[in-house]
Parts: sequence; structure tokens; C-alpha cells
Amino acid sequence: MHIMNVDENEKVMRKVVNSMQKFSVPFGKEQVTFELPENQVAGVLVSHAHEYKAPKSETELVADALANPIDSPKLSELAKGKKTCTIISSDHTRPVPSHIIMPQLLAELRKGNPDIDITILIATGMHRHTTHDELVAKYGKEIAEHEKFVIHDSRKDEDMISVGTLPSGGDCRLNKVAVNTDLLISEGFIEPHFFAGMSGGRKSILPGIASKVTILANHCAEFINSPNARTGILKGNPIHEDMLYAAKAAKLAFICNVVIDADKKVIAAFAGDREKAHYAGVDFELKLAGVKPIPADIVVTTNGGYPLDQNIYQSVKGMTAAEATCKDGGGIIDVSACSDGHGGDAFYNTLKAATDVQKAMDEILARKRDETIFDQWESQILLRMLLKYTIIMVTKAPQQMVEDMHLKYAKDIHEALAMAQDIMKAKGVAEPNVTVIPDGVSVIVK
Repeated sequence: MHIMNVDENEKVMRKVVNSMQKFSVPFGKEQVTFELPENQVAGVLVSHAHEYKAPKSETELVADALANPIDSPKLSELAKGKKTCTIISSDHTRPVPSHIIMPQLLAELRKGNPDIDITILIATGMHRHTTHDELVAKYGKEIAEHEKFVIHDSRKDEDMISVGTLPSGGDCRLNKVAVNTDLLISEGFIEPHFFAGMSGGRKSILPGIASKVTILANHCAEFINSPNARTGILKGNPIHEDMLYAAKAAKLAFICNVVIDADKKVIAAFAGDREKAHYAGVDFELKLAGVKPIPADIVVTTNGGYPLDQNIYQSVKGMTAAEATCKDGGGIIDVSACSDGHGGDAFYNTLKAATDVQKAMDEILARKRDETIFDQWESQILLRMLLKYTIIMVTKAPQQMVEDMHLKYAKDIHEALAMAQDIMKAKGVAEPNVTVIPDGVSVIVK
């Protein structure tokens, strides 16, 4: 017979006391906390980027990248002899630390050419316009009020110029401010993307500053349905291949992309050639973000908090991380503030009008590449998940709006967990287990 010593006894007592596991996940600019019994927790999926310790400060990392560009002359050299330069910059929906990157880009350009005429082109894709207050928050007052800005509008045909035909067959139409400039560069960040594979690099062009016609062709049902149009996949991804073409056609000459952690702080920076610098950043991110699935009956996910969880449209991204680890027929709980509501009229109306989820999906899949409608891709991905899972949203979006979209509404995380457990128990799962993904847009589950 084994008699426990004092230390062993302490360990046992501690285990009893700590039988509940506490979690804290981002919700807008706040945190939501909850507890789960330890025996109910299947696992936690977290990007290693959140624990990575950068060797230098944010500013130093960007400065080093610009001083040592990958397969490219320095930006100051590229600026010489150029009359104009356009810097493509991500919009308000992306947590790109432009207040760190942009001052250095401007300084480098003017170091090489003090007289160069610089325009900052905000890559909105098909999002709403960025406001002046959002520009100030993103760049700081000095840049927001003294530099020249143009906000891209994909719906303004008169602002676009055709530069070729995409591999998808769509007309590659891009903002003329970018096409007509002498030097085109971009800033951005690299993170997992639920159908482009990874963000950053070429994505600043398509969809960033592309015409609606071009975006619709690229985001067609056939491509979204491709098994290679998934998080973390670039090889064989038809959406990525279209984007590469657009970046080349636009003559994107230089990029500066960063990788950020959970606090939206720069942990790595990559500058230089539009493809090679991007792939270097992708390789870095893949090593940090890749996690193996932990199958569970219920999966709690988020969109990483503000600014990525401003609407339901964007929140679909975080849901796809849960999709990759949730058991068929399981429940997904999405903790996402969605202070801006649904994020897309066409997206919302498609879901609201869907009397039958399968029928709505069949209608989308039947559409040809040149028949894509606004926000179809987001509807398609959400419908794909709704066919397999019950999705519960913990959100500030109106309850009716949420339910109109075939999602279930919970006033808080505790209600959501209770609802999910009841749903699973009704399906015969007596003791459903839970996987928690604190930041669904930061991980690649495969």
C-alpha cells in the first residue's frame, strides 16, 4: 500500500481545488471570461505567435526589414528618379500597425527622393469607406492630416483601369491611382486567411484596390468550393493564383509586411520583393500558427477582438477555425462583438432570404464564375458550416439580425455554453467536451 507524503497530498488537494479551468477571450476591445470543468476541456488551440518573444522593438523590426529587403533594392533606391509613388495601405478592418510602418516608409521614400509625390491608397476591397477618425487612430494625427489619402471604392467604375485577364477569366481592373503611379508599394500584415490561404503581399492588390468586377470573378463559387481554398494553403489555391496575377499586372514593386501577436504588436517584419518577401513572412507565420485539431462536440472561437470582430461578415473567419476541429453535428460558439452589425447587406439578405439552407447553398454552387453576386463567398462559407453545425453567437449585434441569418443568439458566454450543451445532449451526447480557440483568426488548424 502506498502512503502519500505531504507533497503528494498537496498536489491532490490542489487538483481538487483547481477542477475548473478559466478562460479569457477577446470581445471587441474587452475580454470575456468563463470557466469549464477540466474534465470537459478537450484542449486549447493557440498560435505560438502569442508566446513568441521578438528580439527587438516593433520599430526596430520594421527598420531592419527595410534596411535588408529580400531580393530587392532598398526603398530609397527605388524612389530615385520617380515623380510619384502610391502606398497601398490596409483599411480599418485590419489591425495593421500602420503607425509603426507608415512613418518609416515615408521617410525611406523621401530619403531617396525628397520631392517624390506620395499618395496613400486605402485598400478597402469591398468594405465600407474608412472614416477620418479611423485614419487618425490608424496612422496618428500627423500623417492623417498632412499626407495625401485616396480611399478606394470598388464600385466606382470610372476609377478603374483594365490591366489584363485573370486566370479565372475575369477582367483584372484596378484603381487608376495605383496603375498610373511611377512606384507602387504596399504595407500590410500576414495572418491565416480562410480562403486566400494567407493574407498579405498580393492581397493588397486583389481584393484591396480591385474593381468589384474583378473581386466577384476571383471570389466565385467554384474557387471558394476548392479544397485548396482553405486556411494556410497557397499551393494549388485558385484564389491565390488570381491574386498573384493581379499583383504582377499592377507592377507592385515593393512590400513591407509584418506578423503580429495577440496584442497586435509586431513580432517580425519582411520587406522587399512582392512574392519572395511575402513567402518569407508566410513561412514564419506557418511555423507559429499551425496547430493540430482537437476534435470536440463544442468549439468556442473568436475573431481576435477589435478590429476584426466588428461585424458578422468578418466573424465568419474565426468560425472556420472552429469548423476545422468541431465534430460533425457539433456546436460552434462564436464570441464576436459585431458592433457594426452584419457587415454586408447582400450577405445578410442572402441568409435572411434562405428558407432552406441546403437549397440556398445549391443555388450558389450553380452560379458560374461570371455570375457571382456581392458577398456570395461569405454566404457560401457560412452556409457550408450551417449545414454541419449549430452556430451560436455571443455578440452585440441585434438578436433578430443574428437569428435572421440562421444563427442562434446568446446574451453571454454562459448562456451560449448552456445552450450548446443542451443541444448536444438532445443529440445523445451526455457529456459534451469543449475545445477553446481564444483567437480563431490567428491559427491554422490542420
